[in-house]
Amino acid sequence: MLAGPGLFGGLFEFKGFKQPVLVSSVDGVGTKLKIASALNKHDTIGIDIVNHCVNDIFTCGAEPLFFLDYIAMGKLAPDRVEAIVQGLANACQEVGCALIGGETAEMPGLYAEGDYDLAGFIIGAVDKDNIIDGKTITAGDIAIGLTSSGLHTNGYSLARKVFGDTAEKLNKHYPELGRTIGEALLEPHWCYYRQLKPLLPLIKGMAHITGGGLTGNVPRILPEGLTAQFDSKSWAVPPIFQLIQRQGDVDKDEMFRVFNMGIGMVLICSPDSVEQITRQLPEAKVIGEVVKQTREARVVIK
Repeated sequence: MLAGPGLFGGLFEFKGFKQPVLVSSVDGVGTKLKIASALNKHDTIGIDIVNHCVNDIFTCGAEPLFFLDYIAMGKLAPDRVEAIVQGLANACQEVGCALIGGETAEMPGLYAEGDYDLAGFIIGAVDKDNIIDGKTITAGDIAIGLTSSGLHTNGYSLARKVFGDTAEKLNKHYPELGRTIGEALLEPHWCYYRQLKPLLPLIKGMAHITGGGLTGNVPRILPEGLTAQFDSKSWAVPPIFQLIQRQGDVDKDEMFRVFNMGIGMVLICSPDSVEQITRQLPEAKVIGEVVKQTREARVVIK
């Protein structure tokens, strides 16, 4: 940053790129905020939005440069804002990203008491020659999955419908989770930037598995004429998703459409790179392959 607070815009000077291309993204935390409000725990919500946005731009190979936040509520609650911003700052520091500015809006009459909204805006950069866009993906390439910490920031409307969103219901302990459902639902969204950055030369494409799940996000990086086939038995679906499916009587296809089902990021690489990637990422698993498209679906989950 070139200037502290006070100006009407944030100033940032970036260096170290030969032919820089800026990469941007904006997102929110969704109704995970309702869980945070019900439990009056707001120190991880900022982590969620930063990590979500960092993962999004990193799928292009971009390095995060700076982040801005927008917090809106009916009546300003300083303690709540402080907890949110502390989470933002901690997550930005973890990836070397500047928290360059933000807006806190007080809008009585628009938000109910206790409600608030949070949005994040990120700018990153990547050298033009190093952009990852999936164009080199071919049939025979391998899909590697990195585990998620849970729901991350998607599927909370359905989860709230299944479990409820009052403090009483969220504080219920579930033996299969080893904690309360509220604690499981507030588990922060994982960031994959640091562990994957050294492996970028081996990666042809990356898909951040957010709303839409595997079926909605992986096709975004596949060239025309290709399909990704996944074996759902190649990884263990975390207990939180099994609980949602069982307690809510949710169809398997709907589960894979709404949730990440335990896979937070998918990498596509050539077969020759699999051993090196999985050796450096012991938690990563081969979960599928890329094949020529023989049907309309761009993703097949067996």
